[in-house]
Amino acid sequence: MRNPPHAPCTFVIFGGTGDLMRKKLLPSLYRLAQNGAFDKGCQVLGVARDRSLTDKQFRAWARAALSDLGLPAGDRDWCDQCLHYQPVDMNSPDDFKALAARIGALEAGRSAGNRVLYLALPPASFEGTIEALGKAGLNRSKGWTRLVVEKPFGHDLDSALRLNALVHKYFDETQIYRIDHYLGKETVQNLLAFRFGNALFESAWNRDHIKSVQISVAEQTSIGSRAGYYENTGALRDMVQNHLTQLLTLTAMEVPAAFAADSIRFEKVKVLRSVAPIGRDAIVFGQYAPGKVDGKKLPGYLQEPGVTPRSRTETYVAMRLEVQNWRWQGVPFYLRTGKSMPQRSTRIVIDFRKPPVALFRTVGRRPHRNTLAINLQPDQGFDLTFEVKSPGDRFTLQTERMQFRYPEIKDSLWDGYETLLLEIVRGDQTLFVHADETEASWRLYAPLLRRRSMPHPYAAGSWGPEAADKLMRATGGDWTT
Repeated sequence: MRNPPHAPCTFVIFGGTGDLMRKKLLPSLYRLAQNGAFDKGCQVLGVARDRSLTDKQFRAWARAALSDLGLPAGDRDWCDQCLHYQPVDMNSPDDFKALAARIGALEAGRSAGNRVLYLALPPASFEGTIEALGKAGLNRSKGWTRLVVEKPFGHDLDSALRLNALVHKYFDETQIYRIDHYLGKETVQNLLAFRFGNALFESAWNRDHIKSVQISVAEQTSIGSRAGYYENTGALRDMVQNHLTQLLTLTAMEVPAAFAADSIRFEKVKVLRSVAPIGRDAIVFGQYAPGKVDGKKLPGYLQEPGVTPRSRTETYVAMRLEVQNWRWQGVPFYLRTGKSMPQRSTRIVIDFRKPPVALFRTVGRRPHRNTLAINLQPDQGFDLTFEVKSPGDRFTLQTERMQFRYPEIKDSLWDGYETLLLEIVRGDQTLFVHADETEASWRLYAPLLRRRSMPHPYAAGSWGPEAADKLMRATGGDWTT
């Protein structure tokens, strides 16, 4: 159990009956409360359009959602004492006045005016909701007020700049928590500990010792029924601009001056500003075609319901980046993500250089490169390969692996959202994205959005198009699966 953080607060969840609330936020809030991480005075107010829903019905909906996830929803106390519902039409100023009054009533005698305004909404609703919150005076309170914005933050550079300007019209940057749930994963946070807490690895974390870096996010699922969202987004916006870019900056950044939000964010932005413009020959777009995953036949993207028959939306992206600074000059960074892949996997692979002297050229084979694989999902942990002498009287080499898995030291890990929700209440912005990061990221990828080519087809259940393999082989490497 963690010590309760500071004073209690009220979570106001816009999109309070949506999928994100049901699958992630509600169970995370429940587990945090049950583990004693939240003060008992913390309240949760779900906000949605449905005017027929009552507090009692909302609590019944929440208990059913928790039960579906295998949580002990039979314990009615938390739902009955902490969950509330308020109908709001996002275009109605009167509804926001009523919302302000409801929040005030919940805060009275409970939370000292501390509140979290969480936008679990489609991106198209962000601007209108932020404007309405500001005009209703909900951007300030007697205690603290924190605004949480889900990804994607903007659709391109212009929209990101516009959204940042609007947010800053009503909220200070210290109040804003742009969320990327990957940053809440234990292994992502441990990347900082691994790099900066071990002189052995940090001293080798540079161009002299590292040949290349691969960052891959493979999704086994297809888009399913999400064509309405995905047709206007694609893999570059949906995954690369946020998730993979965050992993890139944490992998490549310099040692921060302090383990503090401002210092870490400053170093992440420096990485993005050091990335050279990405050429046409350094990126591959793909789109899954009919195939099989785990023996099950799957349709291609163009056969999914709601997809335009001749859609050019990419479901796969592979690219080569160059971070042009002292540490990384000449080291290629490869980013790859795709849907309908053979398995679900998120990992960072550090490929070290071979020993400079071919001492063992007469003993069967030369040493393989050492590799460090940082696994984020589904198996959170680290794998390090190294060379040893094979047992026996003849001197030959073989590759062995040293493994670490989080379940070996802890039975269960906190979900990324649990970690991030707790950090929001604590007021720690280390694991959240700064305005400068979002803008620097969009500046990097905006030219690619403007010149996206026809995506290469790849069979569902494969690791992507042949063009992506050629991209890797151009520098003498292969993708690590």
